[in-house]
Amino acid sequence: MRLFAPVTIIAIAQLLGTSLWFSANGAADDLIASWQITATDIGWLTNAVQAGFILGTLVLALGGVADRFRASRLFIFSALAGAVFNACFAWLSHDINSALVFRFLVGICLAGIYPMGMKLVVSWAPERAGAALAQLVAMLTLGTALPHGLRELGTDIPWQWIISASSVLAIVAALLIFRLGDGPHLPAPISVKHKSHTKRFATPAVLQAFRIPRFRAAAWGYFGHMWELYAFWTVLPLLITSLGLASVFPRLGVAGLSFTFIAIGALGCIVGGLLSRRVGSSVVAITALITSGCCVLIFALLWDQLSAVWLVVLFSIWGATVIADSPQFSALSASACPRELVGAALAIQNSIGFGITVVSIAALSRLFEVSGPDAVWLLLPGPVLGVCGFLLTLRHSRQA
Repeated sequence: MRLFAPVTIIAIAQLLGTSLWFSANGAADDLIASWQITATDIGWLTNAVQAGFILGTLVLALGGVADRFRASRLFIFSALAGAVFNACFAWLSHDINSALVFRFLVGICLAGIYPMGMKLVVSWAPERAGAALAQLVAMLTLGTALPHGLRELGTDIPWQWIISASSVLAIVAALLIFRLGDGPHLPAPISVKHKSHTKRFATPAVLQAFRIPRFRAAAWGYFGHMWELYAFWTVLPLLITSLGLASVFPRLGVAGLSFTFIAIGALGCIVGGLLSRRVGSSVVAITALITSGCCVLIFALLWDQLSAVWLVVLFSIWGATVIADSPQFSALSASACPRELVGAALAIQNSIGFGITVVSIAALSRLFEVSGPDAVWLLLPGPVLGVCGFLLTLRHSRQA
């Protein structure tokens, strides 16, 4: 079996498993109509997933779970449990309160899918982590877009069945990883019998990673990127609706356009991964972050003056670059810390990053109800602080 085959299998499993993430957003219009909820409530459904993800990644990182158990086993268990909770959301929740509980539980399960997927990639292909993680995050992006695509394909199908389709895909993801297993390039899981060894590599060691300048620089960039990314994905269908793009492109509609603008990020990740092998992950990451920040600025200044065609062009560039930096920052973080801490370090970085998304999603969803597309200004601090933090930290480390 050629080396790229395991990475491809992991990437496909990531695509299928992370379709759980935005399954509720793919049915946003139906939920608003059925439960008489608002755009802010849809934002809270997304935030419930983010909050669950944060708790899950904290347990993985600070509890040493990420490096105590095999990544494949954690992935399989999480995908199966996530499929169950997602199905419960579809069929057992009848209002926003019960829905929030099930979405929170789905988020906890995603903590065992996304970071463990990254660890699995590093375990199979550590020498080309940037390109391999780009392939993985490309599938995460498609997985995020998939519920919108399923909604577009099944316009007349009840929303419960659309959401349940994501559960079926997550089960397939678990089967793929069950067949593949772990790669040979990471240390064996830390045995719980060696308690002193476990304690040494749990909480203190994970936090020590932030003392490594290269890891800290990558984390700065990643955190700035996260302020923008999920808030943009959450508000995108609302932007398309408010700008009237669905009426200009009726064959696609809101769901089709949302799928297109999110899914194009997969292409951005693949191109970024290929470029990273030539110019390095740092150059690709910072260029993508600057470009997406420019898209925020252009939209905030000119959204009411641009034609529908130019808005589509802008959203396409924005969608491609807003995620392209993510795998490169993760690759930089993975390469900066000791291999025995890769799982925990990536998990704690994910946890903090997704904590940031809770704030940006809630703030942007609320502000959007008040000021409409002008609310996009709120995304700009993320790219600005991410770029400045990344470059200044690297500069200071070199001077030291």
